[in-house]
Amino acid sequence: MNIVPGQPGLPAPDRPALRARLLGERDAIVASASFAGAAEALAARLRETLLRLEPECLGLYWPVRSEFNAAAAISADPGFDEVQLALPYARRLPHALEYRRWDGSAPVLRDECAIASTDGAVVMPDVVIVPCVGFTAAGHRLGYGGGYYDRWLAAHAQVVAVGVAWSFSEIETSAFAAAPHDVRLACVVTERGVQ
Repeated sequence: MNIVPGQPGLPAPDRPALRARLLGERDAIVASASFAGAAEALAARLRETLLRLEPECLGLYWPVRSEFNAAAAISADPGFDEVQLALPYARRLPHALEYRRWDGSAPVLRDECAIASTDGAVVMPDVVIVPCVGFTAAGHRLGYGGGYYDRWLAAHAQVVAVGVAWSFSEIETSAFAAAPHDVRLACVVTERGVQ
């Protein structure tokens, strides 16, 4: 049993098992009949949140697997016509992430992790949208385990990080011991609201 440092007797979460469970649940939700309504609600809440933040350069992400398509929700909205958009580009060795200018068209380039990206100039977003496999009310995120976003956010503390998740993927704070490398998000937007 793994013990959480500073909390004797409290087992550390099994992040790979938690991640696998949440990804399976997310795949099932996306395949369900209620998905379209939930996706519309999440898109509306995300747009409202971002319009209040008034980004000059907005870092999005291209969805993989059953992730919410934040890029489509934002790039098609005329309220963001004057906002410079960017997509992340991940490098495997050394592990690094950078944002590149994106024109809103379907990406044809893949980064070193095989995720769709762009060949635009490197830019520095002032707001980034971060996909979450899971999240806590305290603003911690469970991702895919590579640490790309955590490292980038730690190096760019001035950037506002907005998580995007489905409400079912909220993890009880007591069941998720944040590690020193886990960077807290400014907020998390779900189909039910903003936390």
